[in-house]
Amino acid sequence: MNKVKILWADDEIDLLKPQLFFLEKKGYEVIQVTNGHDALDVIASEVAIDCVFLDESMPGLTGLETLEKIRVTHKNLPIVMITKNEAEDLMEQAIGSQINDYLIKPVNPNQILLSLKKIIDNKRLVSEKTATDYQQEFRSISMDINSGLDRSGWNTLYKRIIDWEIKLDNSDNEPMRDILDMQKSEANKEFCRYVSNNYKVWLTAEDGPVFSHQLLSSYLFPKLEQDRPNVMVLFDNLRYDQWMTLAPVINEFYRVESEELFYSILPTTTQYSRNAIFAGMTPLDIQRTFPQYWLNDNESGGKNQYEEQLLKKQLDRNIKRELKWTYFKIRNAADAKTLQDQVPNFKNNDLTVIVYNFIDMLSHARTEMEVLKELASDEKAYRGLTKAWFLNSPIWNSLQTLAEQRVKLFITTDHGTIRVNQPSKVLADRETTTNLRYKVGKNLNFQKGDVLHEDNPHTLNLPRPNISSKFIFAKESKFFLYPNNYSKFNRMYNDTFQHGGMSMEEMICPFITLEAR
Repeated sequence: MNKVKILWADDEIDLLKPQLFFLEKKGYEVIQVTNGHDALDVIASEVAIDCVFLDESMPGLTGLETLEKIRVTHKNLPIVMITKNEAEDLMEQAIGSQINDYLIKPVNPNQILLSLKKIIDNKRLVSEKTATDYQQEFRSISMDINSGLDRSGWNTLYKRIIDWEIKLDNSDNEPMRDILDMQKSEANKEFCRYVSNNYKVWLTAEDGPVFSHQLLSSYLFPKLEQDRPNVMVLFDNLRYDQWMTLAPVINEFYRVESEELFYSILPTTTQYSRNAIFAGMTPLDIQRTFPQYWLNDNESGGKNQYEEQLLKKQLDRNIKRELKWTYFKIRNAADAKTLQDQVPNFKNNDLTVIVYNFIDMLSHARTEMEVLKELASDEKAYRGLTKAWFLNSPIWNSLQTLAEQRVKLFITTDHGTIRVNQPSKVLADRETTTNLRYKVGKNLNFQKGDVLHEDNPHTLNLPRPNISSKFIFAKESKFFLYPNNYSKFNRMYNDTFQHGGMSMEEMICPFITLEAR
């Protein structure tokens, strides 16, 4: 392994012999110069410098002036500023010029070593520490997976797994990520068994999980504050891990007051789960009570075109005081522009509800476009792409503006998505739905171990398009394929993000309450 090369520029370099000797004993190579001009010459040469220690008060070209010139050509070169001056404005100038650390003279060898460890070895040290910690946690997670967890236990376990996924993302430890992927697959297998055994009971039990149709009455309405703007943003298809990736960004302007989890109903699709959220009813009850607002899978037309009307019905039932509210659905750039223009008016509303469809479109586009498959090749990249979009999105600009209005903010979703990689053959007639994670039809033949199936959809509070319609839901990371052109469609859909079935990623969804800072 090559030695780490340090360039140290200080007009009093002869007084630093103890520090230089200490670094050389630790295996570092130090190139010494006494002024900024020589430092720039070394950096401009072919010598590969790993880190620069820069004295602030050198005669001629000062440390700050040298720093500015270095940054013109080497924007990412780690630089440590060293000075006798503790003036606040000087520190601010240095930090504003993107230094990596700041030391006050006299510096002792251990300070220097610590700074180098943070800058040069930080990524390796984080990776090693994370891997060691996960190895210790591995056995505990494995035992929990097979311990017969209750609902609270599954929620906690899912959060732990996501927490480790994100930690391992940052450490770039590929072998450990592979092990965690296997552990998550095992967890999903047991979670599907758990849901299969309890789902029907939960739908009628008072102590079941909060489902989609109970979300607003359980988590939103009790928290609405009078005489203050309340804003709820529903990101279609936002998984819990994507929320955790966005949270540090949002936390700059908002403080998390509470974080709850709810379960998306089956099928975990927008048509079923989001209509249930806004109606405050199961799909079966929507069809029976408001047939004009429900379309079955086999009927043509937009399946979520009546969300605003359904929300009004639910608000009328649950809110006994006068409520000024507005609903927005963002489907394209023009809708986003309209939303931004309307943000100043939100302060006049008691409640503003925003549905933002981008993440769902991203997952579908990834399935269809090879370039997006490469950009979001796995969960880590998918999270990164979500964050990159969010940072540059109109909705983030809108949320920053809303923070100035001291709004109470709620962020949630309708369902998640899972990366599928296990094809499962299904035989069906032409009227059967095309979704890869659930099917509803009259004549379904399937591999029983791969699915949760129900011959009477009404027992799952689902409409029945035909008298003999049945539902099947894919478990874990499976996806349905027909025997015709099996290989072609397996290549097309394998390793894509899909939803509609049963998995932790699709069913366990966040509801976040935030206060503007």
